[in-house]
Amino acid sequence: MTDDDVLAEFRAAEALLEGHFILSSGLRSPRYLQCARVLMDPARAARLAEALAAKLPAAVRDAVEVVIAPAMGGLICGHEVARALGVLSMFVERPTGTFELRRGFRLEPGQKVLLMEDVVTTGLSSREAIAAVRAAGGDVIHAASLVDRSNGSADLGVPFTPLIRLDVPSYAVDALPPELAAIPAVKPGSRAA
Repeated sequence: MTDDDVLAEFRAAEALLEGHFILSSGLRSPRYLQCARVLMDPARAARLAEALAAKLPAAVRDAVEVVIAPAMGGLICGHEVARALGVLSMFVERPTGTFELRRGFRLEPGQKVLLMEDVVTTGLSSREAIAAVRAAGGDVIHAASLVDRSNGSADLGVPFTPLIRLDVPSYAVDALPPELAAIPAVKPGSRAA
């Protein structure tokens, strides 16, 4: 699947939005990828996950025993990538503000984990999820996402493979360009800014 194919999937799902958006990192952006919309079609979600699984290094595909995603955004894509890899799928959530495994999920000590995200902007959520997996005994050997919108700057502390990298500007609230500042900001994601 080429970058154009991936973007065509987002456009077909009306998941590539234009405006003034507050990202989960607190940064602002003129474009937003609503992964929930692109993943609401199971066939589309499967196509994207299979393409991402195929893009992972062979050694990672062979070693991964479980895919773990942060709730909410990573749930569907994590499950679909796990299905494509033929491994278990779990998720971490923040019942008290810090990621943790719950709902009876548990890892064997040293179990090989792929951390799966929908979109990576700063990498903060990924690093927090990786810390939770490690605290639960897992060995995060790789991270992946449908979209890397960090402009290549996110350091997750593990090797990272996105399905697509998008060069989408993001700004601190006190450094907005005038054309973005003139538009009311909306918060489309699941995490409070």
